[in-house]
Amino acid sequence: MARAALRLGDRALALLVLVSVALLPLVSSDDGHKHCEGVVRGWADSSTGRVKDGDKLSLKDLLFFLHIPRTGGRTYFHCFLKKLYTNAQECPRSYDKLRFDPSHPDCKLVVSHDDYSLTSKLPRERTSVVTILRNPVDRVFSTYEFSVEVAARFLVHPNLTSAKLMTTRVLKKSRAVSTLDIWPWKYLVPWMREDLFSRRDARGIDKVHSSKKVNAYDVEDMVMPLHQYINDPVAHEIIHNGATFQITGLTNNSYFDGAHEVRHCARKHPDLGRIVLEVAKNRLDQMLYVGLTEDHEESARLFAHMVGAQVLLQSGTLSLDLKEDLHSETDSHPSMVEPGDEEASEHLNNTHGWQNNEALNSTSDEQGKGNMTVGKLMEAYETCIAKLRKSQSSRRKISLKKVEEANFSKEFCLQARKLVPEAILKQIISLNSLDMELYDHAKKIFTQEHLMLKAQQSMAGQHRQLAEQEGGGRKHDRI
Repeated sequence: MARAALRLGDRALALLVLVSVALLPLVSSDDGHKHCEGVVRGWADSSTGRVKDGDKLSLKDLLFFLHIPRTGGRTYFHCFLKKLYTNAQECPRSYDKLRFDPSHPDCKLVVSHDDYSLTSKLPRERTSVVTILRNPVDRVFSTYEFSVEVAARFLVHPNLTSAKLMTTRVLKKSRAVSTLDIWPWKYLVPWMREDLFSRRDARGIDKVHSSKKVNAYDVEDMVMPLHQYINDPVAHEIIHNGATFQITGLTNNSYFDGAHEVRHCARKHPDLGRIVLEVAKNRLDQMLYVGLTEDHEESARLFAHMVGAQVLLQSGTLSLDLKEDLHSETDSHPSMVEPGDEEASEHLNNTHGWQNNEALNSTSDEQGKGNMTVGKLMEAYETCIAKLRKSQSSRRKISLKKVEEANFSKEFCLQARKLVPEAILKQIISLNSLDMELYDHAKKIFTQEHLMLKAQQSMAGQHRQLAEQEGGGRKHDRI
């Protein structure tokens, strides 16, 4: 009986890939494109809405951090947002399916891997959205690495059945949310875990060194090679063009009932995929903040000024407890519990919401003892991220101990990626063509955010000089 149940569980991933096809209406190949065009255009027309000019850069009552996996969002959550919002203000069970009442006045923050369709459950007029994008090639690499890292933790068990039983037992006893509960890892980790055990069984449990290693991404007798990973139907369903589908609310985790069909049509017909891409670009244009993983330092600085400053201003006290909030096994958040052009120019023209926060943008002036400034927030962030990175690095080394020749530690990772054949890199780019273009669009927005902040700080400096000059003049008159 147990084996039968296990076999059924092992087929879940195959069913995941088939379900989107099963849900599609039957149409002939001749009119398939016509049908899909109607579906995609109908969805796009209903999805195109714009916020009022001047509103999109004003922080509203509820902040939704749309966390695209493997972009560094966990760092922002723990080193920025947990220092800006109290536990009471954070909506319960972020990273999980929606289980809270967003109308509750104390609910101010949602941080989730859920896609944009989550906004259908939120008060849209009172919600600001922020996100971070990453170079699609690097994001695919990182997704592969994290899938292996988390799955490899289960190799301490003698077999797959034991690993599953122990995981179920532990999660039932714990109140914490596991990575296995969270999209997309609830699909990617079991898939990789099953593969790891299968390869270990084939080579023998005592054999810890590879006899077929080509590079860290091609250790065939120990880990699913990268080239196999990117070509698997699961990767096509979840990973490729994942940022575009997440920002448009069309993932296989969507709250929109028609997401399967729209996603299928967009993947099948490139011209319809571009319609989906335009919706994604429009969504980015309307966000409060768009960061880039590759430009980490400037992204963090922009986040502190564009988002952090407004949160502090809205807090009313401008004073927060900057306690350390690093990883702990009892943390209730799944990412930390384990068993990692024209449209863009509108951001430059709309600075309402944070341009006058001169006091908050100061890195030296304080508004009274114990008050928070953006400068202090950045100092706390730098301290937090250094410790968090050290913790993550140590954990990765421990996790990969059973498959150590698939070495994805930071000191080896960049060099190992250079050994991946050019053909595989080109294939990743091709498979993620929508994400590649969306990333280019995000870079334009990011440039405008940078220019906007620079202009705002220049104006603040001029105001201070004028104030100092006027103060000096009045003092001279009194003398």
